[in-house]
Amino acid sequence: MKQTTIALCTAFFLLSCNNDEKKADEKINDEVKVASVSDSKPEEWVAVDSATAMNKMTEAGTPGQQHAMLAKSNGVWKAETTMWWTPDGPPQTSMATCTNKMMFDGRYQQSTFDGKFGEWPFKGTSTTGYDNAKKVFFTTWMDNMSTGMMSMEGTWDEAAKAINFKGRMVCPANGKECEMREVYKIIDDNTHVMEMYGPDMKTGKEFKSMEIKFTRKK
Repeated sequence: MKQTTIALCTAFFLLSCNNDEKKADEKINDEVKVASVSDSKPEEWVAVDSATAMNKMTEAGTPGQQHAMLAKSNGVWKAETTMWWTPDGPPQTSMATCTNKMMFDGRYQQSTFDGKFGEWPFKGTSTTGYDNAKKVFFTTWMDNMSTGMMSMEGTWDEAAKAINFKGRMVCPANGKECEMREVYKIIDDNTHVMEMYGPDMKTGKEFKSMEIKFTRKK
């Protein structure tokens, strides 16, 4: 569904970072210091009997209406992308193709992305799903322009017919962890729109860096 959101988002952010990185190469070490996971104490354990545990695990592992919603976007989509490198910069547009299919008996949606990012070939893959236990949508993304994985979680906004995703990633240029935000709107069964928000490389303030209009291929 929102598969190419993270796709192009990651590429945009990494390339944007790399533009600034050229000026900062002498000041930045190859080793990036990543914020460590907090040592917060786990929640108090709640004991359950084996029958209850089995029922709850079965319930958590059974695809539901959220998974059916993801499955509705199976197929091949045209992706018309508009990007802004800076808040006041001119927009750049490109076209790509995204192919979605469900896997593991309808539990997750796998997407493959094939296109160009400026003059560069761009390919990526993502997995999107809904976690019945956590009650959130999630997505992961990997592509041919990075060596890491990006992930986001989000909730459904019924009034807006959209999933509001949030995540964090490390900027290669300065080694700082930053927040990313995405709004994925379902206009109708054949039209989706994604809006991506990330930090301005100069100020760190959030701005709209990307918009993708998805149109289902017939």
